[in-house]
Amino acid sequence: MRKPWLILCLFCITLLTACGMNKDKSYQIKPFMFTDQNKQPFGTENLKGKVWVANFIFTSCETVCPPMTASMTALRDRMKKEKLKVEVVSFSVDPTVDRPDVLKSYIAKFTDDESNWHLLTGYDQKQIETFARDEFQTFIEKPKSSNQVIHSTSFYLIDQNGKIVQHYGFQKSHFNEIINDIKRLDE
Repeated sequence: MRKPWLILCLFCITLLTACGMNKDKSYQIKPFMFTDQNKQPFGTENLKGKVWVANFIFTSCETVCPPMTASMTALRDRMKKEKLKVEVVSFSVDPTVDRPDVLKSYIAKFTDDESNWHLLTGYDQKQIETFARDEFQTFIEKPKSSNQVIHSTSFYLIDQNGKIVQHYGFQKSHFNEIINDIKRLDE
């Protein structure tokens, strides 16, 4: 009985997220420092001067996160093939469960090369909810009645100056648009 409700909520959040960010306005990411899957501090200082793609996931997700992560893997492979130097950042929306070792095991299911992919944790639930709302204009909620977390399914493109310049669906049909926008940033 929980799954239909959760799927409906995720669908609604996806629609709200798609409508939430004004595409004509760029949003500046404020400085952050969290912990990656290798138990290393990682944040905006590491991303300074780099283009990056971000998303929100959690390792015990029963619906959208595995396909999103598989899609991010495919996008990352395509960016490498096109010789685009882009960092990938996945923020966990379930930080009490997603400790660095859990994130490390999770990413290993999708790729054996995590050199430019940083799965982040090291904050509490309230912090990631506030961070997502304030920095990405998106919604995260972990209901008390479920171990599943409601969150955005978008991929976000952030420029070399830390500004979100666009967000996209996670499906492969968006890859050409993402790649073209990255190339424009590199001009």
